Amino acid sequence: MASRRALHFVFKVGNRFQTARFFRDILGMKVLRHEEFEEGCKAACNGPYDGKWSKTMVGFGPEDDHFVAELTYNYGIGDYKLGNDFMGITIASSQAVSNARKLEWPLNEVTEGIFETEAPGGYKFYLENHSLPQSDPVFKVTLAVSDLQKSLNYWSNLLGMKIYEHDEKKQRALLGYADNQCKLELQGIKGTVDHAAAFGRIAFSCPQKELPDLEDLMKREKQQILTPLVSLDTPGKATVQVVILADPDGHEICFVGDEAFRELSKMDPEGSKLLDDAMAADKSDEWFATRNKPKASG
Repeated sequence: MASRRALHFVFKVGNRFQTARFFRDILGMKVLRHEEFEEGCKAACNGPYDGKWSKTMVGFGPEDDHFVAELTYNYGIGDYKLGNDFMGITIASSQAVSNARKLEWPLNEVTEGIFETEAPGGYKFYLENHSLPQSDPVFKVTLAVSDLQKSLNYWSNLLGMKIYEHDEKKQRALLGYADNQCKLELQGIKGTVDHAAAFGRIAFSCPQKELPDLEDLMKREKQQILTPLVSLDTPGKATVQVVILADPDGHEICFVGDEAFRELSKMDPEGSKLLDDAMAADKSDEWFATRNKPKASG
């Protein structure tokens, strides 16, 4: 499975101004591209909404070799109820710690050299006050699971992830597709995993020819397929094929054809300006948040 890559995690955001400030000014990420859409995504990329929305990709570098964040903004939705499903993203960056201190962004030192902070909307981030030897500072995404062994079987045996660490006592496991990629950490919790309204989605790429086989495997194993293999169009850009899965706890997983996605995900030098222009045209996210919410599709 060495040909598979960890790509991004999808966050629903209610305030683009504060969110952009956090990812750009605190974490130090760059806007890689920004796109506006008039209607909801047929693979529910923006959640169960059929109104106008935008997608902003941010990261420390291009998605070819960095794990990035996808910020989806539904016009008119000012906030999303959080569940217990997403437990945080860990980033090794002394610069991010320095930025947060300089800009007086709240930090809580949870253990020596590791600081907990929150992005707008309440999403947790853990900042390690050092740098990683690899080029991408994003170290891991932590998701809650209700049955660690069942989840390990799914992510390792079915999706082909390598298990890097497994601590049964702490109910924790670290998995990934390659040593130099962002890892997935599974953390066992008591009770059920609640996705609430802010449920995210983690994305990976694989050779396009593997997508039908992956879908067939999930059918044979009687696993949940949220969106069967479908082609997604982005105006003026590459068309990509995706299949959306759900693990035993309902975490959404997107697998996308790598070849077309590399073309689609190329950095747009105008990305930051496009985001700023969209926010200016929006007048203010707070104003739009008082408007009627778009009708949910389904």
